[in-house]
Amino acid sequence: MTPAKRRGAALSLPEYALKSSATNQLDKDPEELDYLRFGFFGEVGGLLSSVKRSVRDQLSESQSQLASEELGDALWYLFGVAKALQVSPDDLGVECIRELRKRAQDKDTTPKLPITFRHIDGVMDSHRGEWDIVRPFQLGVLANAAGVLASTAREQLRTMSHPTACQHLGKILAEWALACHTFDLKVEDVAYENLAKTANRWPSEQAFLPFFDPSERYPEYEQFPRVFSIDFVERIEGGRTYVVQRLQDVNIGDRLTDNSNEPDDYRFHDVFHLAYVAYLGWSPVLRGLLKLKRKSQPKIDENEDGARATIIEEGIATWIFNHAKRRDHYENVAQGKLDYGLLKQIKSMVEGYEVEACPLWQWEMAILRGFEVFRMLKSNRGGRVTVNMNDHTLTYEELPHPT
Repeated sequence: MTPAKRRGAALSLPEYALKSSATNQLDKDPEELDYLRFGFFGEVGGLLSSVKRSVRDQLSESQSQLASEELGDALWYLFGVAKALQVSPDDLGVECIRELRKRAQDKDTTPKLPITFRHIDGVMDSHRGEWDIVRPFQLGVLANAAGVLASTAREQLRTMSHPTACQHLGKILAEWALACHTFDLKVEDVAYENLAKTANRWPSEQAFLPFFDPSERYPEYEQFPRVFSIDFVERIEGGRTYVVQRLQDVNIGDRLTDNSNEPDDYRFHDVFHLAYVAYLGWSPVLRGLLKLKRKSQPKIDENEDGARATIIEEGIATWIFNHAKRRDHYENVAQGKLDYGLLKQIKSMVEGYEVEACPLWQWEMAILRGFEVFRMLKSNRGGRVTVNMNDHTLTYEELPHPT
């Protein structure tokens, strides 16, 4: 059963346009049209690159799986271009269906409004046996259409008559739909999956998931304290600089150094684990450090709080740190702007673990706030970091200087 059939209701183009535009981070930017059309070109190029890699590297993942996300992203940008050029979703759909019927030598009739993606799938399905479309050829046609859109002067696009703009973009949407057809993908499924992806990354409303250690399932001594503070104290002994951490004046864990030939203050990196607790409610590393493993449920203790989960978390923290070092520790990265590829890779690394349920925006919040507090620790050579799981905050304050 396809995702579209599971959902029942047909997804209309106006509904898709409304939901996709809610995640547009380029809205009201004077360069919005350029970013959107170049984005469309980039996603089509990414589609071609994904297909090439799947053949070259003999990936087990099907080309249809790889193509679905790229085609969904391309659709998002194309609808953004249509909105910027004041082409309505229904007009876009009408022209798309008209172009498809023209190629099939079918009767030109306007479908009932609102136009749905199922209307487009219906036209394609009714002529599926007649269209012998070769995938490489169709991808080349789509790439050419994307290139023309990208290379046309912005003012020329803006001054197009409304019918001309509708026809131009409708034809591109038809080429996009035919590209979906070559991968045996329903355009409605591609559109639905794209909405799910963008909502995961840029939701209209942010709602945090429940805690992974709720009181009704675990005793208090297996739960993270909902509010707690850790002191990061930097010391120098014998020419070596290290950090000790204290919880209520008790040292926890080992002395941390940078473990690097070049000093980079990685010794403060446990702040990232604190951020994961604050914004994700998750950290096998800190569960082990604070003796909070959920041993009352052996499978949870072994799988979610065990060595493998701990290694994955440390790997994520180290990998992100190396990425951030080359980018000023994300000092100028605003919420919603963190590299999507980074977040997607993290999601794949935690697949199969409880934290997989956390959406990408929560991961981004944990990462950016963690690095914000890291920069404070780095600048002040230590400090007190407070986790508040109830409010989902991570705050910093300087430690009083010893008298």
